[in-house]
Amino acid sequence: MEVLHISAECYPAAKAGGLGDVVGALPKYLNRQGASAGVIIPRYRLKWFEGKAFQPVHQGAVRIHRGYVPYSIQQYTGKELGFSLFVADIPGKFDRTGIYTDPSGHGYGDEVERSLCFQQAVLQWVASSPGKPSVLHCHDHHTGLIPFMARHCPEYQSLSHIPTVFTIHNGAYHGAYSWEKMYLLPFFEAGARGLLDWGNTINPLAAAIKCAWRVTTVSPSYLEELRENSNGMELLLQHERHKCLGILNGIDTQVWDPRADTYLSHHLQTDVHAFKAAHKQQLAARFRVDPQLPMMTFIGRLVGEKGADLLPDLIARALKHGVPASFVVLGTGQAWIHDALRHLAFQFPGRFGLSLEYNEGLAHELYAGSDFLLMPSRVEPCGLNQMYAMRYGALPVVRAVGGLRDTVPDVGAPGGIGRGIQFTHFNLDDAQMAIHRAVGLYQNQAFFHAIREKVSQVDFSWDRSAKEYQALYSEMI
Repeated sequence: MEVLHISAECYPAAKAGGLGDVVGALPKYLNRQGASAGVIIPRYRLKWFEGKAFQPVHQGAVRIHRGYVPYSIQQYTGKELGFSLFVADIPGKFDRTGIYTDPSGHGYGDEVERSLCFQQAVLQWVASSPGKPSVLHCHDHHTGLIPFMARHCPEYQSLSHIPTVFTIHNGAYHGAYSWEKMYLLPFFEAGARGLLDWGNTINPLAAAIKCAWRVTTVSPSYLEELRENSNGMELLLQHERHKCLGILNGIDTQVWDPRADTYLSHHLQTDVHAFKAAHKQQLAARFRVDPQLPMMTFIGRLVGEKGADLLPDLIARALKHGVPASFVVLGTGQAWIHDALRHLAFQFPGRFGLSLEYNEGLAHELYAGSDFLLMPSRVEPCGLNQMYAMRYGALPVVRAVGGLRDTVPDVGAPGGIGRGIQFTHFNLDDAQMAIHRAVGLYQNQAFFHAIREKVSQVDFSWDRSAKEYQALYSEMI
């Protein structure tokens, strides 16, 4: 392997959000372009693992304080992923039914121990392997101590010559914990203590930014935003700007292909409008909404970061003011948002549809049948939903933040580059104006169809992004 991706998630084995999509796609496209890339994640007790065959490749034990935790590294024997998938099987730490939380939604109390076990198991395996990777590519704070440990822990210093890349998918989460837990760490050089510290805590995200050879974010705009607002890490990112780069994520065009999507009953042939109409009729019947009205959909986590707390008041205000549109929401999240949306479904039958679940198949159907996708995000490092939507002919209505600003120029922008509707401020007035603009665009059918046709043909594949990462790897090697 030239590049080993180290992550807590990887689609289809383990996915909680966009991190899983990225780690499940980028290695596949790197391999297609001639780079040998693989992935290692923890082995969870998730549905995907049932009945899958794995071959042991390494065994060992990591020290956590005065005890040792045994583990084994196993390789998935299937060939359909397009890359080599390895898992760290650590009994008692990751053999659970949730990636980050238990079934009740609460985080695990031993998260620090779990993270340290996984990262050290990976480093021990790599250190013992005769053919070492040329690059270690770490993703988010769950793997943030690997660049530090490879350089400053005596046990792993045989890896100090291997270049490390650290990608920030979501800078809001630092993974920080008290120095009182320092006893859990492997032995490290005394003079390196300051590299772990940020804000008087052990901060894996900060340590990765300081110690990784190169740092990337998942869009250029998100890198700029983090330098202005990253929960106290602004000065560090400004100081390390010389090694930071924003590379826009792509999407897996094999998984997200309206011409062959196995979740869809109708596939796109040549007429995108006929394709959309067929799926819209199905959705209208399912959610009992009017297919003659523009359909606006929200798909994702119902949490404040995604702007979902704006949805109940925004949709209620729009419908009370007579906006000629229907709305559908798919997702799960905070209980109070669930309750508010259930009230909307009761209050506006025939105009509002709701499905409070994670449903991958229904998400594909909604992209295929919706006219617009709502993304009123507070923070959106890159965003993939807007790219999925455009590939399936749905126009995004987005807040101009992070990757949304990079990928969805407004239809009012000069030069005919528009792909959707942008609004700037996170408030009801701006968001409602964006909905009014979307409805106006829909009513101008000729212009709407022209934009829809254009966005469905935009290339958001990983090919471009993979080439940028390959250039970055080559530069370091």
